[in-house]
Amino acid sequence: MSRPDAPKDLTIDWKSVGRRIRELRGFDTKQSELADAVGVAQSYVSAIERGEKECGAVILFRISKLYGKSIEWLLTGNDSEVR
Repeated sequence: MSRPDAPKDLTIDWKSVGRRIRELRGFDTKQSELADAVGVAQSYVSAIERGEKECGAVILFRISKLYGKSIEWLLTGNDSEVR
C-alpha cells in the first residue's frame, strides 16, 4: 500500500548511494572491514561504492544499523519524519 504523498517517480541514484556509504565508512575503516561487518565480499562493497551494483534491502539494513543512519538517508540523502 503506498502513501498518497509518496513520490510516484522515485528513482534511486546508485552512484549517490555508494558515495553516501563511502562517506559513512570514512578513512579509518577499510572496505574489507565494512564487508566483514555486513557479511559480503570486499569486491561487492567496492562495486556498491562506485555505483556499479545495487545493494539489496538486507545489506542496506545492516549498513544503516552499523552507522546509525536510516535506509531512507542511504537511498535518498534525506531523513524525513514518517507521518
